[in-house]
Amino acid sequence: MDKTKNYVITINRELGSGGRTVGRKLAEKLNVPFYDKVLINELKEKFKLSTEEIEKLKGSKRQWWREFINTAMYLGQGMNETLYYQRMSGKEEHLLTSNDMFEVEKEVLKNVAEEESCIIAGRSGFSIFANHPNHLSILIQAPMEHRIQRIMSKQQLSHEEAEKVIKKVDEMRENYVKKYTGTSRYDTRNYDLVINMEGKTEDDAVDLILSYIG
Repeated sequence: MDKTKNYVITINRELGSGGRTVGRKLAEKLNVPFYDKVLINELKEKFKLSTEEIEKLKGSKRQWWREFINTAMYLGQGMNETLYYQRMSGKEEHLLTSNDMFEVEKEVLKNVAEEESCIIAGRSGFSIFANHPNHLSILIQAPMEHRIQRIMSKQQLSHEEAEKVIKKVDEMRENYVKKYTGTSRYDTRNYDLVINMEGKTEDDAVDLILSYIG
């Protein structure tokens, strides 16, 4: 990945692995915008986006996407880890969404990546940007107990409840990825870098990624 040119880093992560925090901290270190599913959904609602509306707006792309990005950065700054889990909270994920919704998300992500370097956390980023000339794809995983403990803390759930949420979201995310990309999110061939969070802090993971980038 060439940091002297516009680049996109995509992070696929398991729920409870700390991958979103890693992405956000990495974005801060690199001084680039950070986008994830929850933020993109809020932006889609704010701008009333559809595939047709995106096509109409492309004529004034420079001005419109700049407003979009500025709004995203403002919303993202106000969303801490606990708030993120509250908004996502077990329902994440009306995951098997319509084809039109997926196309909107794909167009949004492609356009923000054209504007400037960015980091994107989401299930299908590795596929959307597979042919991007300056793309780094990362998968962040963690042992089940690590994930359970994190979800218990963030969502105030029992051990059993946290495990149930994780398994449900794992299944839904895998179904989503298979539906829209034709591959498994666990297939390591989709990634340049795979990080196991066992024994690591989020800052450790960020340092590892920065070292890998060089």
